[in-house]
Amino acid sequence: MPFVTIKTAGPALTPGQIERLQTGATRLMAGTMRKKAELTAVLVEQVPAAGWSVGGVPVPVAAHLDVKVTAGTNTAEEKARFITEAAALLKEVLGAEALPVATYVVIDELPADAWGYDGLTQEQRRPAMAPA
Repeated sequence: MPFVTIKTAGPALTPGQIERLQTGATRLMAGTMRKKAELTAVLVEQVPAAGWSVGGVPVPVAAHLDVKVTAGTNTAEEKARFITEAAALLKEVLGAEALPVATYVVIDELPADAWGYDGLTQEQRRPAMAPA
């Protein structure tokens, strides 16, 4: 049940770009991070370019991808591959030449008892998810 937030600044995204970011992030969560696509939520937020800078200098285009997952559910290799592939997705959709080098992808690993959905924490779901 990952939650992905993608923030962008710069020219307004087209509906097609938003859809590509949402479907691409969902695909990466399902494929690279082994999460259920049907439980992956993706929020694309656009913020004013004037509010974003890198090194204290305003940038015309910027992006940041942040995902929340349950701690301990992914290997270091999976996380490294996700960061590489998510950066490629941002470059593909927003333009590799436009994005600053400091375009971050962050994986927040949360304790299973600190988050959940449909009124249950991930810790409460574990007994139901354990192999019989």
